[in-house]
Amino acid sequence: MTEPEVMLWSRLRRRGPDAPVFRRQHPMGAYILDFFCPSAKLAVEIDGHRHGEDAQRAHDEHRDRWLVSLGITVHRITASWVYEDVKEVADALRNLATQLSGRRS
Repeated sequence: MTEPEVMLWSRLRRRGPDAPVFRRQHPMGAYILDFFCPSAKLAVEIDGHRHGEDAQRAHDEHRDRWLVSLGITVHRITASWVYEDVKEVADALRNLATQLSGRRS
């Protein structure tokens, strides 16, 4: 895991009784998702500077299309946002997962 992933995981793994469950480094087909919330069908990817490179961007787009074809919502977050305010990022992800879980019920 990268440093921003470790920072975020330290927040996501601590949760209340009704909070959505996230998994880290979750295998999905040929890919490993940074984080995955099964109840919301939400994949979370933390994007560092490499994700701006053409080859990585093409890889990410291909993977995202495949995940969306499975009914999974893909949410990308910049590593810089995690560094700036990891609590805000974790809270935003929990809120998004809760909203998506409600739509799927």
